[in-house]
Amino acid sequence: MSEHTSDDPSKDEPPSVDTSTGSAPTAAPAPGGTPDDHAWIAPVVSSVVTVPLGLLALVYGALSPMECDSCNGTVAERFHDSWTVGWTVLWIGLLIALAVLIATWAVPRRLRYAPRRFVLALAAPATVVVTFVAFMALVDWP
Repeated sequence: MSEHTSDDPSKDEPPSVDTSTGSAPTAAPAPGGTPDDHAWIAPVVSSVVTVPLGLLALVYGALSPMECDSCNGTVAERFHDSWTVGWTVLWIGLLIALAVLIATWAVPRRLRYAPRRFVLALAAPATVVVTFVAFMALVDWP
């Protein structure tokens, strides 16, 4: 009896040799695709832009109530009510930008995912900008 455990005899044969070059054939790419050596660039650039922009937006939003220090009466009440809504929108938008930034880093490091990684890397700072513009538009400035 032979120690042959497979029903497929081709699995027991040695790899065929390419007669034109005299070497074994090249291996097929990994099931997940070709690794991307430059996959880190888009997330790093996005992080370097998004984090400072988000912090600046947050600081500006937090300091903006001082705009209405001298306000009183209905102007102050109107400003405070609109600022509360704007502040909530700013926080939610910045949390969304953070989630997009994390998603940018979480995309697999394969070449086939490069467009997805690039779009997410652009979306993170764009989310911060859109959120800040929404904050500015929602607040009823005196």
